[in-house]
Amino acid sequence: MVTNCHFLFDMDGVIIDSMPLHTQSWKIYLENAGVSADSLVSRMHGKRNDQIVRDIFGDQLTDDEVFQHGAKKEALFRDLMSSRIQEFLVPGIEEFLAKYQSLGLGLGSNAEPANIDFVLDRADLRQYFKAVADGHQVLHPKPAPDIYLRLARQFGAKPADCIVFEDSGAGVAAGVAAGMRVVGISTSENSLPGVEVLVRDFRDPILHEWLEAI
Repeated sequence: MVTNCHFLFDMDGVIIDSMPLHTQSWKIYLENAGVSADSLVSRMHGKRNDQIVRDIFGDQLTDDEVFQHGAKKEALFRDLMSSRIQEFLVPGIEEFLAKYQSLGLGLGSNAEPANIDFVLDRADLRQYFKAVADGHQVLHPKPAPDIYLRLARQFGAKPADCIVFEDSGAGVAAGVAAGMRVVGISTSENSLPGVEVLVRDFRDPILHEWLEAI
């Protein structure tokens, strides 16, 4: 049975199955801005907002323009999500967090800080996390390992004693590069090379069998 370990969670696609609504929000925002974007899902998945905005709108934007595009899109996302957040929680996540909270749980996400606060507060999950880090608090966002290494330092833990829960290739790469074991949550992708186990959600018996065996 898993002991003396810390669980580190991504947010979008792990805590909350938000990719469909993020995609819808971007489509609405870009349509209103008169901008078309191909392969939107692959261009946004696992990336920080400034990376997405520059990819879609171009590198000629100022930092303030990049911020404004991202902030307006995320405000639209929160408006769409606000009354429906319980619908989007990944199945079993609340029970899983409650069961393992004594281990020391951390949240590490490339999401905007306002979105992290929104999800943790609206879904009443903040109580479970002893450490939270976002992509703006590190020099290099995912797929670099910085965000997960920052969480490990906050806990005073060795990377080998941390298990990361991720749904994207970039997130998996970050966890592996940090020297941590990675559990894949297949809300967004059916194949996540590099994970030690791939499960559909937190009710999947395969996850609990794996945790009992390590």
